[in-house]
Amino acid sequence: MPESERIERLTFESAQVWPQAAETRRGEVALVMAQNLSREYGNVAALKRASLRIFPGDSIALLGLSGSGKSTLLHLLGGLDQPTGGELSWPALGDSADLRPSKVAFVFQAQSLMPPLTALENVALPLLLLGAAPDDARQRAADALETLDLLSVAQQLPEELSGGQAQRVAVARALVTNPQLILADEPTGQLDSQTAQHLMDVLLAALGPDTALVMATHDETVARRLKTVWRMKDGILEELP
Repeated sequence: MPESERIERLTFESAQVWPQAAETRRGEVALVMAQNLSREYGNVAALKRASLRIFPGDSIALLGLSGSGKSTLLHLLGGLDQPTGGELSWPALGDSADLRPSKVAFVFQAQSLMPPLTALENVALPLLLLGAAPDDARQRAADALETLDLLSVAQQLPEELSGGQAQRVAVARALVTNPQLILADEPTGQLDSQTAQHLMDVLLAALGPDTALVMATHDETVARRLKTVWRMKDGILEELP
C-alpha cells in the first residue's frame, strides 16, 4: 500500500470526529469538545464546521498543508482565538480564561523564547506567572531542562542555542506546568529530519500518561509517531465517512 494511502486510511479509521459527541469516553471527561466550529476572517473561512473531542492521553497529529487551517484550529482549542460559529467547551478544564499556562501549553514553530532571558529563566517564566516562589520555579525549570537533556545550556540565551536546542527548551517550558493539554504548531517545521525525530523522541518520552497532545504538522513521518491522525484541507477537518 502506498504511504500516502496508508496515512489517508489511518486518518479515517482513527479520527475522533463525530457530528454529535458525548462528553465522556470510557468514564473519562473530555478536555475539549467542539461542535460545528467555524472561524472566518472577513470573507475567508479558515475553519469550516469542525466537530471533535479530545481526551486525556490522546496524541493527535493534525496533518495538512500550510494554509489548511491547522493553526487556526489550534488557537481556538487553546483559547487564543474565538470562533465565529459553532460551540467550543473544555469540560474537564473549565473556563477559557483559566486555560493558560497551567492547563494548556503551546509549542510554536517560530522562535518563541524571550530573548533577554536564559533558557532556565524562559522555562521558569510560566511558573512565576502562576505565583510560584522564585526558588521553586528555578528548581522545577532545571528539572524540566534535565529531563530533555538541556541542563548544560540552562544559562545560555536563546541566540546562543541551536535550532534544535531552542525547540527543546520550548518543549521544556510547555511541560514545566504539567499541563493537561499540549498544542504544538509545527514544532519540527524548521528542523532537519534527524533533529525533528530527536525532538519527537524527547517530547513523547516526557509526556505524562494523562497529558493530551495535538500537533499540527505537514510531515507524514512526524504524524506517524502519534496515535491518531486527523487531516485538514481547505479549512475542513475530515470526518469518518
